[in-house]
Amino acid sequence: MFNPELIEIGRRAKQAARQLAFASTESKNNALLAMAAALMDNEQEILKANKLDVQAAEEKGLKRSLVNRLSLTSASIAQISQSLKEVVALRDPVGEGEVWTRPNGLRIQQTRVPLGVVAMIYEARPNVTVDAAALCLKSGNVVILRGGSEALESNKVLASVIAKAAQERGLPSGCIQLITETSREWVQQLMKMNDYVDVIIPRGGAGLIQTVVQNATVPVIQTGTGMCHAFIDRDADYEKAIPIVINAKTQNPGVCNALETMLVDESIAEEFLPLIAEELKRHQVTIKGCPKTCAIVPFAVPAIEEDWGAEHLDLILSVKVISGLDGALDHIYQYGTKHSEIIITENYSRSQRFLREIDAAVVYVNASTRFTDGARFGFGAEIGISTQKLHARGPMGLKELTTIKYMVYGDGQIV
Repeated sequence: MFNPELIEIGRRAKQAARQLAFASTESKNNALLAMAAALMDNEQEILKANKLDVQAAEEKGLKRSLVNRLSLTSASIAQISQSLKEVVALRDPVGEGEVWTRPNGLRIQQTRVPLGVVAMIYEARPNVTVDAAALCLKSGNVVILRGGSEALESNKVLASVIAKAAQERGLPSGCIQLITETSREWVQQLMKMNDYVDVIIPRGGAGLIQTVVQNATVPVIQTGTGMCHAFIDRDADYEKAIPIVINAKTQNPGVCNALETMLVDESIAEEFLPLIAEELKRHQVTIKGCPKTCAIVPFAVPAIEEDWGAEHLDLILSVKVISGLDGALDHIYQYGTKHSEIIITENYSRSQRFLREIDAAVVYVNASTRFTDGARFGFGAEIGISTQKLHARGPMGLKELTTIKYMVYGDGQIV
């Protein structure tokens, strides 16, 4: 039995979806611009609410990396506002498609249409509230937002501000809704509301994603945990390798596209490891190393088996000395989560083999995993990074929030 309040949220969403699916690009863009302006106009109210969330998180003793993900500043609000304007500039995928004619005269038109009602279940990142709403709205989808309890006060203000702005520009009431009830029972019910929700997208840690995947009856687009690796090949250029590793690990360690494990070819380990270790130490990164790593780097901490599959989300890096490209491929095959992987090398043939044989959403040669991001891929904001293979893979933008339908024109043809 579903909670009546949750049913009402679903009913309003379904009703709004019928209208939003046919909204013009111009009306959706006008709403997005109004949302961007409203965020800036309500900056102080947003920051005040966010301060309450941050204080509560610090009192609970949450890790600093998680508190950082939760925190908003004037600069970050301006950045979120700007991301809405960038979505405005993107091409609307709704209505795109192709047409062909069969030998019997039937004209078949394939066209992109919205998914309908998207439910987002995510953790303590307030920017996701706005990013998800913007991408769903531009692609003609209604969104039901259920963020983490740690960001509740921030999310309430953010969702209220953007929903009001969208409605004032003529979009249907109910196109952006936030579930403020934080009980797990509501989430369990939401995952089974097939009559009201067309797809669920979980975004967060492994526990959240697996809970949704294992319990939902509504179709799920699975975003993945980021067990990202960098393989330092024997033909690596150290002047490239060191900045790439430092950036991928330290630029923002609490996100899914941050580096978690570095694999080093045994033929260069004694030369390369002391160089990178000193840089990591300077950036306050703890090295959890295999026995060979610990023998070369005296301040490395011995790794345990769990470290090779750990998404640290902190200034911690697992480091292993391996036997060439084959060793790297074997390790990533065993422990990877199909998110983002790097090879750092000047050897063309090995780079191409790495690109071909690594099974991941994004594979890099000589570049940081931090580029796995919708905005950095040119998609504006992102709804998440899919690590599955059906429907969507990698950073998900507007196109990934649509499906297709066929419209067939005939003149009396029968089978």
